[in-house]
Amino acid sequence: MRLFTKPRFVFAALAMVLSLAGCATQSPEARAAGEVFDPYENTNRSVHSFNLAVDRYAFRPASKGYVTIVPEPMVTSFSSFARNLSMPGQAVNALLQGNPKLAGQALARFAMNTTIGFLGLADPATEFNLPQVDTDFGKTLAVWGVGEGAYVELPLYGPSTARDATGILVDFFTNPIGYARNNPADNISIYAEIVRRMGDRGRYSDTVDSILYESADSYAQARLLYLQNRRFELGETAEISEIDPFDLDTEGF
Repeated sequence: MRLFTKPRFVFAALAMVLSLAGCATQSPEARAAGEVFDPYENTNRSVHSFNLAVDRYAFRPASKGYVTIVPEPMVTSFSSFARNLSMPGQAVNALLQGNPKLAGQALARFAMNTTIGFLGLADPATEFNLPQVDTDFGKTLAVWGVGEGAYVELPLYGPSTARDATGILVDFFTNPIGYARNNPADNISIYAEIVRRMGDRGRYSDTVDSILYESADSYAQARLLYLQNRRFELGETAEISEIDPFDLDTEGF
């Protein structure tokens, strides 16, 4: 089975993070108040420093070079290709969430973009007004009532939570694309996702740089933005009770 040809270091790293994060729990009162639950902040900050170094010396220059050399329409096409590969896995998650309509939309987008969209390099599904689909196993766990858990920063991946890290691991192994007999390449979904992320990093370089290299505390800023956006996606309205690191030092402005 192709399951055993996938990079094992990803499984090992996530399993280690999950075993660590699963040891801590947040009180319901603190969670309802929107408090950030980061019991492993020292470890997370060490991982954040590692991720910053990788970004500064490898991913950032590679991404900026990628969007400079590759024409914008091709960057968009490669991103569309990566999103299209995720559709079967998203359909599975939609079914697990008890939402067959969303699953049908994901499969319809996949069928249309794979056939008349040249394997997903084009996005005719959007032109035909098929609704966008964006779900994952982290959202499935939220629907099932699983709590957010501790905040974690994953090596090479970035901000997450114990729940979402579990979702990443499950999505990695359960996308039906990974078990297709005629895959053009092992782990093609991973390679496509890396290229997509390079495109996003290059396109939004100024914004990402301001967060990572210009904020008073890039770790706290990235954590705040991630949790705010993720809770908004999941329909969770509790305001995060955390000081914005951009407000830590305002006297010089």
